[in-house]
Amino acid sequence: MPDTMTDQQQFITFCYVPDLSLIRAFYEQGLGLELARDQGSCRIYRVNPGAFLGFCQKGEAPRPDGVILTLVCDDVDNRFAQAVNVGGVVEKAPADNAQYGIYHAFLRDPAGYLVEIQRFHKRLI
Repeated sequence: MPDTMTDQQQFITFCYVPDLSLIRAFYEQGLGLELARDQGSCRIYRVNPGAFLGFCQKGEAPRPDGVILTLVCDDVDNRFAQAVNVGGVVEKAPADNAQYGIYHAFLRDPAGYLVEIQRFHKRLI
């Protein structure tokens, strides 16, 4: 029997938000993610060819504690500045982290999710 997880090679992480309008500018203009599909009450953004991040509007959205959405990219400083310009709240400015071999920053998106923007010193693959 074929393994459907690897056959399709796509992955979507869905997050609940109380108001979709809060996250639109942050993820589209701030982080530069492409809108792959607008389903009305859900917006799905392409992170990579087979990886997506979806946000669904839910009035009683659970608090996003314990979740970190990490975007790996080459230009941490520029992405960080753009995200702050459209409403990201700074948690930690860009800095080197020798323990993990990364350069990274943390901020909160307008819905309260913790977002990390990072670059590995040595690529994963």
